[in-house]
Amino acid sequence: MSLTRRDFARRSAITGAGVALVGSVGAFATTPGALASQDTETTGDDPDVQGGGVGYGPLLPDPQGILALPAGFSYRVLTYSGKTKLESGEITPSNHDGTAAFAGPRGTTLLVNNHELKGPRAKWTYPVPLTEGLVYDPAASGGCTVVEVRPDGHVAEWVGIAGTSTNCAGGSTPWGTWLTCEENSDRAGENGMTKDHGYVFEVDPVDQRANRDPKPLKFFGRYDHEAVVIDPKRGHAYLTEDDSEPNGLFFRWTPPKGFQYGPGKFRTLADDAGVLQAPTCYDSGGRYVDDLSRATKIGTVYGVDWTDVPDRDAKTVAVREQFAEGEVTRARKLEGMWWGDGGAYIVSSYAREESPVQHDGQVWFYDPRRRTLTLKVLLGVNPDPSVDGAFDGPDNITVSPYGGIVLAEDGEGVSHLFGATDSGRTYPIARNDLNVGTEEEPEYSEFAGVTFSPDGKTLYANIQTPGILLAITGPWKRQRRA
Repeated sequence: MSLTRRDFARRSAITGAGVALVGSVGAFATTPGALASQDTETTGDDPDVQGGGVGYGPLLPDPQGILALPAGFSYRVLTYSGKTKLESGEITPSNHDGTAAFAGPRGTTLLVNNHELKGPRAKWTYPVPLTEGLVYDPAASGGCTVVEVRPDGHVAEWVGIAGTSTNCAGGSTPWGTWLTCEENSDRAGENGMTKDHGYVFEVDPVDQRANRDPKPLKFFGRYDHEAVVIDPKRGHAYLTEDDSEPNGLFFRWTPPKGFQYGPGKFRTLADDAGVLQAPTCYDSGGRYVDDLSRATKIGTVYGVDWTDVPDRDAKTVAVREQFAEGEVTRARKLEGMWWGDGGAYIVSSYAREESPVQHDGQVWFYDPRRRTLTLKVLLGVNPDPSVDGAFDGPDNITVSPYGGIVLAEDGEGVSHLFGATDSGRTYPIARNDLNVGTEEEPEYSEFAGVTFSPDGKTLYANIQTPGILLAITGPWKRQRRA
């Protein structure tokens, strides 16, 4: 049974700020002294477990100028916009973003790769090709490609969906499909679009026929979608919105009674199926919390109530603007999500003047059973992002099979993939060495699409600009709990 606001406040008073309600999910802590740990001492009898330190050691510069990795690690370029081609002979689209990996037939791995391309197709050199039967809006430049990696190393790529806009983090489903999210809510007639945007679409990596005649899943709402996860036990979908003025929201969608999940089943639902709701959070004293940036301590726990969205298709007013002051809880830059440990890990990338408290990244864990949000990662404002060492602006996220989480950095200055253990330490995994700026003013694109292969041996990640999909392998080790 979920806690009521009164129950939560009473239990918190007894247990001490609600810490005892966290359960078995470990708290990640990222204080300045814990950032970028490079201690890799191994102790104990199990060679697969990291001992006194965390991480894999310092990052070594890449002679090819693409990806710095620890000693013993290597990478392979799978797709490279402007250089590699689809099976159709067309160029790989640019601006790689969210990605998930699926076990394919005959030992293959299938990756569905979002391409965050906004606005008219003429704006981009390499938009997603308009493959017949797979196009939603022929004016839009974004979409997804499917990348097949065969056991012999051969790589093939084809279009999964085209004619969508600003395909961002997205998320996988328990039944092996991909939900691609439009982080853009242009109406037909705006910016050259011929259809309304701001929706979620389902892409099947295995069955190309299932992707024909793309249908927007309007019951998830129309807004600037970022990511989505599915609770495999209860059936809820959780979604993030990346927007501001006012700050965006974290949503829960409850399916209609009796709905049975599976490939293609979303297509059978009406546009207003189920219930879409936004969170209303309260602290251990039962006080309303207006914005998640208010939390300044690791382990902070908020209770969550859910408030119905009045008009999910935002016919006249944007969804996030439909709530009066004091009705819902907001957060800046709500980005990636990943389902793991029985709940949803949720990233708030940063907060600045538009938020009550500034920070350079939070990761929250939503526990659906207890109906609580717990702060797991908190990054203080990075004083000098141009200096390698500290992390800022986490975006895409995945839960690691070796313990903890892995985050893709989309901050300022130097860009990393980094891990956070549940013993309170962070560590670098990779650094983007590809300078897309100038020697005088270097610029390093964000990482995105971080995800492990089904067997856990390969970490896939994207460099968004120009659009590079990478496969990282090496001596992965489980990170010991403190």
